[in-house]
Amino acid sequence: MLSRRQILAAAALSPILRAVPLAGFKLGVTTDEIDEDLLTALRFLRLYYLKWGEIRSVWGLYAEKQPISKVKEMRGLLDEYQIKPSILSTSFFKIPLPPEGSPVIEKQWQLLEDSMDRADILGTKKLRTFAFTYKTGETPDPKVYPRIYELVAESARRARKRGFQLAVENVGQSYVWTGADAANLLAAVKDPALNLNWDPNNAAEKGEHPFPEGYKLLDPARIIHVHLRDFKHNAEGKVVWCAVGEGEADNLGQIRALLKDGFKGMWTLETHWRPPEGKAYASKTSLLALLKVIESA
Repeated sequence: MLSRRQILAAAALSPILRAVPLAGFKLGVTTDEIDEDLLTALRFLRLYYLKWGEIRSVWGLYAEKQPISKVKEMRGLLDEYQIKPSILSTSFFKIPLPPEGSPVIEKQWQLLEDSMDRADILGTKKLRTFAFTYKTGETPDPKVYPRIYELVAESARRARKRGFQLAVENVGQSYVWTGADAANLLAAVKDPALNLNWDPNNAAEKGEHPFPEGYKLLDPARIIHVHLRDFKHNAEGKVVWCAVGEGEADNLGQIRALLKDGFKGMWTLETHWRPPEGKAYASKTSLLALLKVIESA
């Protein structure tokens, strides 16, 4: 539940929040980065005058795996609080690449169908997906990329038949981790239903300079969703997540570049930062800092 302190803080910031030009800037927050309870998350979004939420895990389970009755309950809450789902954030293809002929692939095709069924109920035609993973310490085998591209292309074909857009996220320990990896995927798979969920912070985790270097490799027209947060390097040189404005991410430069390149898609604050005060505090702190960045953009 939202605390009295959070409610009073939002009320005090009301003039500032209303002044930020969000009408043309479709900003939301990943709801389970606020709370697994969807009602609590939606109240937070309304409190901060946001109209979008990225739906991932709800009530302790990824939404694409929830019973239809629960998904309809989610839709009812979204409608009640007038929050639109920016994307259904799925776990599709976030698995190790199975061997040829494995029944695992058939289960993934069913997961894609289930995801589209649930996204239809929630009211979005966009799915966040992946491009397979490998274990920590392993080096990706270049020989497997053609098969990955073939499978991703097939997923796009299936999505297109139902009027969906897939947004593959570049993510840690994935064959598509950086801007360079994402550029190669998009060059190999031309299907208009296959696009990118660009996460510059994940690219930084691999050692890439996501902006401007990684971003320059991408076709901005195929970026339909963007994750925003902040990172810094700890004493051991490892990337760790932190509050927006307290790290190394050039959120202002990245946002300005995307807007200049005509980006009209969705933006999601996905902090991953876990301070002792909890997830809602992390999202609130980063959201207020991010709103100031957006105001400057």
